[in-house]
Amino acid sequence: MNVPTTASRVPRVLIVTAVDVEKEAILRGLGDKAADMFDVIAAGVGPASAAAGTAAALALAAASASRLKAPAVATAPPSDAAAVDPALAQGATAPEQPDAAQASAASTAPGLLAGTGLTSAYTLVVSAGIGGGFPGVADGGSLVVADAMVAADLGSQAPDGFLSVDELGFGSSRVVADAELAVRLRDALKRAGHAVSGGTAVTVSTATGTAETAAELLRRVPDAAAEGMEGFGVATAAQQFGVPALELRGISNAVGPRDRDAWRIKDALDALQAASSILREVLTS
Repeated sequence: MNVPTTASRVPRVLIVTAVDVEKEAILRGLGDKAADMFDVIAAGVGPASAAAGTAAALALAAASASRLKAPAVATAPPSDAAAVDPALAQGATAPEQPDAAQASAASTAPGLLAGTGLTSAYTLVVSAGIGGGFPGVADGGSLVVADAMVAADLGSQAPDGFLSVDELGFGSSRVVADAELAVRLRDALKRAGHAVSGGTAVTVSTATGTAETAAELLRRVPDAAAEGMEGFGVATAAQQFGVPALELRGISNAVGPRDRDAWRIKDALDALQAASSILREVLTS
């Protein structure tokens, strides 16, 4: 993974998948110049792995950018620059020191960077992969660009039913996507002839396999469009670093009774590849 710095003129985007097959589909869609703007990682399956992998990538990038902003070590000769910071050996250029307004903005940023003086080297984080689609909203082979990411099974059972973490007073189970980018990406996908839906992407730790569970998810999240296992984890890590997030899903199956014979994994990966190409166009236009 390239380590982005604040010296770059081109905004960098971190794309997080669960597994390598999703990562490879995205890289095919981004094309030969993917590294100019994108870092794509496979962080593992489930919200915990997704959050940990995303946070690690964001922290590494922020720390690297901070090192590059630090004053040069007076005792280190020019020939030892690579030893002082490996990123310099890769051709990175140290940016100018931030002015007082920038430093103040960084110190009041939400999440883990608050008060550290660090700023994120990424401008967007995207959770991307294949997943389930809710019948009547997102069919197999189509795409979902989510308006929000919700941890649909984060909470507690109670005699009267499920209580979300919000209802328990322990935090929020919802992260809102970058609204402008979500709309722009959906519009671009539609113009290109792709079937695409909005709505909420629900994140679960156990993939749905029954009609009863699907109905319960819709009761909790009435505008649910897609189901995945990573989106909320990725979005939460991005939120902690003050970076906007999106979730992009290629739909491989209907959320409901588990029927492997009906899965359309290749179609979902092809849709993900196509969407990745258009994502690049949207972000550079």
